[in-house]
Amino acid sequence: MTTTFPDISISTERLVLRPYDPTDIPAHTEMMNDELVVAWTSAPHPYTTAHAEDWVSRIAPAERTSGRGLVLAVTEFLTQRLVGTVHLRHTDWRAKSAEIAYITAAWARGEGYATESVLAVATWLLREQRFERLELRTPADNTASQQVAQKLGCISEGVLRNAWIARTQTEDGHWTDIRTDLIVWSILPEDLDGATDQLADAGYPSYTDWN
Repeated sequence: MTTTFPDISISTERLVLRPYDPTDIPAHTEMMNDELVVAWTSAPHPYTTAHAEDWVSRIAPAERTSGRGLVLAVTEFLTQRLVGTVHLRHTDWRAKSAEIAYITAAWARGEGYATESVLAVATWLLREQRFERLELRTPADNTASQQVAQKLGCISEGVLRNAWIARTQTEDGHWTDIRTDLIVWSILPEDLDGATDQLADAGYPSYTDWN
């Protein structure tokens, strides 16, 4: 039984999703220090160049080679700028299921890039890799992340109460941990056609190319 994902790139009309390389380190460092990323992820803060170097050279590649998942840098096709990241994780090879997480750089928000990149990976995973389930977990107050799940046609399955530690900024500029609920969403192979049609009607590009 296959227990690692292939080393691939996925292209859409606007984006290229590919493995990280050292040229991404400055943009990745900047993205990870954005206030919304700090608030909703468990990434180190402040996020330093050393953290980014470790992510690019060791952590991200190991997700694939260990069989745990797959990390892809999301870049603009025309400019090659780093738009964000998509991370398949917690892969269960027997059940053919995985969880997906995503981050979008501050400058790239509002363009539909998160929805486009996540749908591209979901289509590849559920159709080409024959997976049966893709799960998303969004903090209860992270409405932007929830909107991505809704646009994809994901089904909300319930709430994991008090299951995540987010961060909030205090008046003096420091960050402090707060507990929050997680909303669990899923998308199955049979959900893809409806999601693709819905996004096409809304003007989103199509997703057809991976290698």
